[in-house]
Amino acid sequence: MAERDQLQTSNTNLTAERDQLQTRYNNLAKGRDQLQTCNTNLAAERDQLQTCNTNLATGRDQLQTCNTNLATGRNQLQTCNTNLAVKDGWSFFDTSVYYISTETKSWTDSRQDCRNRGADLLIINSREEQDLAKSLRGNQRTWIGLNDRDREGVWKWVDGSALYTSYWYPGEPNSKAGDEDCALTGEQSDPVQNWADYPCNDEFVWICEKRIFS
Repeated sequence: MAERDQLQTSNTNLTAERDQLQTRYNNLAKGRDQLQTCNTNLAAERDQLQTCNTNLATGRDQLQTCNTNLATGRNQLQTCNTNLAVKDGWSFFDTSVYYISTETKSWTDSRQDCRNRGADLLIINSREEQDLAKSLRGNQRTWIGLNDRDREGVWKWVDGSALYTSYWYPGEPNSKAGDEDCALTGEQSDPVQNWADYPCNDEFVWICEKRIFS
């Protein structure tokens, strides 16, 4: 009787151990499956990221090629425009070409001539352009695209922009004749003090400016 009880107890213990091992196995198998699923998902995400990275690299290369082609086209166009302009009596500087007249006209007629050429009277935006105007016309009085015809004392360029940096001769503008509403350069030899206001009907040479690249 005691031996049978021992066997029964032993059998019960073995059964319990078996169940524990089975449970452990099931848990391990479940963990393995979860790890496998996680690994599969990570591999899929990796492939997606790799595809995305490849697409970004391709897009970057295409954009670089496009930028290179645009730069090449821009340079070719600039060269072409420059060559054409210079052939027709224009001078090239920075991003514009300049036409220097050989005759004299009023300020209004001078501007109209520039417009007929697809340009406008010179707008001086920098000391370099001021020096350029002097080099093109020397000390000869030359109309530029500056006037105060709309409002006395409020000087504006022909594109409507306000005058910020100026190179007036001392005492100018003075509207000495009472109707001096148009500006010229070349009043004196000083390169930074040679603007003056004159009656717009007076006749002088002029400089046209055409932007060929922004």
